[in-house]
Order: sequence, then C-alpha cells, then structure tokens
Amino acid sequence: MEGMDEAEEIQREQLERLRDFLGPQVEATGAAMAKRDSPITFANPKAAEFFVDGTKIPDVNFDAGPSWSGLMPISGAANETRKLFFWFWPTNNASNANDLLFWTNGGPGCSSLEGFLQENGPISWSWGQAEPTPNPFSWTNLANVLWVEQPVGTGFSQGRPDISNDDELAAEVAGFMEQFLEVFSELKGSNFWVSGESYAGFYVPYIANFLYENPNPDLNLKGIWIADPSLTWGLVQQEIPALRFAQANKNVFPFNSTFWAQLQNISDTCGYTDYLDQVTYPPTGLLPLPAGATFNNVTRAVGVRSDCRMHSPIQRLLDINPVFDVYRVTDTFPNLWSVLGFPRSTQEFVYFNRTDVQDAIHAPHISWETCGGPVYINPATGGSGNDQSVASTLSVLPNVIEKSERVAIVHGLADFILVAEGTRIAIQNMTWNGLQGFQTPIEDENFLVDNMGIFGNMHQERGLTYVEFFYSGHMTPQFVPWAAYQTIAYVLGKRDSPSA
Repeated sequence: MEGMDEAEEIQREQLERLRDFLGPQVEATGAAMAKRDSPITFANPKAAEFFVDGTKIPDVNFDAGPSWSGLMPISGAANETRKLFFWFWPTNNASNANDLLFWTNGGPGCSSLEGFLQENGPISWSWGQAEPTPNPFSWTNLANVLWVEQPVGTGFSQGRPDISNDDELAAEVAGFMEQFLEVFSELKGSNFWVSGESYAGFYVPYIANFLYENPNPDLNLKGIWIADPSLTWGLVQQEIPALRFAQANKNVFPFNSTFWAQLQNISDTCGYTDYLDQVTYPPTGLLPLPAGATFNNVTRAVGVRSDCRMHSPIQRLLDINPVFDVYRVTDTFPNLWSVLGFPRSTQEFVYFNRTDVQDAIHAPHISWETCGGPVYINPATGGSGNDQSVASTLSVLPNVIEKSERVAIVHGLADFILVAEGTRIAIQNMTWNGLQGFQTPIEDENFLVDNMGIFGNMHQERGLTYVEFFYSGHMTPQFVPWAAYQTIAYVLGKRDSPSA
C-alpha cells in the first residue's frame, strides 16, 4: 500500500536521525554495560556496604552495571538520626570520571528516584512501559550522577524534619556531601554541578549559593541546571499567565464562550491582562504586583485573592477530559500506567515499595511515596509548616549565576503546573550581573537538536541560558530526553552551545 510505504519510510528516517543524534554514546553505553566496568573503584571498605549488583535489580532484565545506594547521615555526629537516601551511578565514559552531577526532584517532598527511573537515569521505566529498558539518554553518559532524596521527610530518607527554610536545607545537603565524600573519597576534587526540577527552583539555587559562600575544598562547583522551576510566587508562575496559556492551547481547553468570558473578566479585573503587557525587553523597572495580589507584612509572602484565582478553575477539566494532566496538557485518553503510581494513576503496586527492590538498593522497609512529606517545620510551633525562604530569583539565584561558569533554566511549553510565560516574567524581574532581565527578546524556534530539527526557543545573556522545549510538559528529561540531554551536556561543558 502506497500510504503504508510512505509511513514506513518516515519512520525509518526518524530512526536514522535518532541514531545520528545519539551517535557513539549508544555504543559506549552498551559496551560499558556488557563489561560491567566502572571507571571508578572505591577503596574505603564502607563503600562495599552500599554496592548494588546491576544483574540483581528486580525486573531489570539486563546488566545495568555497578552502582552504590543507601542511607547516608547528614553529619558525622555519633547520635545523628537524619539520613538522606542516595543512588550513585558512575559514568560509563572514563573521560568524565572527574565530573559529578547532583540531581534532586522537587515537591517539596518528591523523590529523586522518580527522576532516576523515569527521567535521566541509566534504567528507564517510564509511563506506559511494560518493563524497564536501558536509557540511551542517561546522564551517566556525561558524568558520575548522584540522585539524592532530600530533604529529610522525602522518600526513603530518615529522621525528623527540622528545617524551616532552604538555607537550612542547603546546609544539610552540604553535610551529606561531606559524609558521602568520606566514604567515596575517590570523588574528592570532582567538578560539581547541581541540577533538578520543579520545586528544585528553590532547592538548587540555595544549595549552590551555600556551596559558593561556604566552599567545600573537595568539590569544584561549576554551575546549575533547573527544569520547569519554581522561581517566584505562584501568583506569577500560575495565575497571571494561566488564561493566555489556555487560549494558546484551546484544542485541549474546549470551554464554552460563557466560561471564556468569565476567565477574561477575572484576568482584566485582577490586573493579569495588563500585567503581561508590562513585560518588556529590556525591563523598564521592577514589575509591580497586580490588583489580585495579597501581601503579608509579617511573612513578606505574596498570595492571590480568592476571587482572582485563575489557575485552579482552568485545570478542572475532569468532566471534559477525565485524564487531564496538569503536568502535560496535551495528554489524552487512555491514562498510561506508571510503575511509580504518580502522577498517572493510583495502584497498589509501586516499584520502590517492594521489599525485594528495597533489599537490592539497601533501602529501609517503609512505605515509600513518590511525593510525601512534610519536609519543613513551623519555626514558631515546631510542627509541620511551609518553606520560609524567599524565592530564588529574588534572593540567591543572581549570586549563583554570577559565580557559575554556566547556568541553564529550561521549561516545557506544555507544562501547566508551572507556566513558561511565568518563568519569563520571573527572569525579567531578576537582576544579575549588573542588569535587570534579558535586554533583548527571546527568539522563537532557534533551539535546535542535533540532526532532529527545531525543538524550542532559546536565549542567552550574561551567564544565563534559557530554553523552552516544544513537545514537553513538566518533566523535561522524561518527555524530550534528547533535548534535555543536549542542554545538560552544555552546562557540563561537553558542548560549546546548547543548540545545534
């Protein structure tokens, strides 16, 4: 059939482009797995207690290679009860043996094992996959990678949460890294990067800022990479840009004219429509709060009036699309199964809740959740509370950009839990390296992936790279792994440019 022949030819061309993009890294990954070799060995006898045999990871029907995982205390105190769970994987490329990349998911309270298994780790078991497969886009192709469940209260990590802000969180991560490097001392002196997504827009800049202000002589911090990050108030990254996002995606927001009019009235009345018009390149000054904002003089927190909520009414689409996904709005029926249960479905079987899996990776026998908590305490009462930190664009991120060799912020354009246009606003309201915001507009359709074409928009100024990904929702290394891979390779200094 002529149509079938044409479709098969298109598929062949797509596969060839993918092979061209991946190139030698696929052969290197396969060879490393076949030999089960690691460019790094560890002399400390304690390291052996954390060793994971890549042939004995449950349901993984290939030799994933050597790794190390388990609980590590955040200090050397004899009575220390706070421990973070980690999974360390050495690079499969000996030329990257001196590079160490730290990854954290967000939440707050979401496990980095989700990032490991469904985003950027060497084993891929993503939505809809019946079984795990080797991940050709694993970040271990580029560096040694350390996935850490933090802060205390997340995943398998142990202890009672006792932090109320991200300066304290960063201090605990720094303490964890000191203990980790004592066991895995061959990693001392590594070039170091911190990466993450979502609420890691708080975590990562605060961790990096702490390390720049309190240098660890055993780590050479080079920069950061954050995806779809929380960078400022929810008002800015959710409420203000929500209507324009829905209007740009009307095919998946099929509202009637009455509801569209109601949304437009909220946007106009609460100052969101005019606010978007004030975002200029270069900025003309700090952006004021819109009429719909609230401000707490005690906590200095910015919120939103109840009658000015735009984001939550828009995403209430369950009657129209019962599998609507705020993390990637282009998803439709059927709802793909996930081995981790979140966010795609809820089911009793969750991979990291199995005792055979927990035994294989030296994890405690507890009820593991993809996203849990609480992880912060109320400093006044000692009970559970909210993060008291100032958003990173308004506090520590400028210093991190100025001290780093390379910093990248990336954002999926199908993400509605945090909207890319809100990230643009946050950047335009941030001052770094002597100027506020980007001085020239972000160009459209100028981010290219090697041998695969246009995958988004990109802009670079004064040490900051910003990329928006087409085809991607919130978890960019999961949805467009080739594009995310190219940008992290740039931050790690493996490429001269993030774009082809």
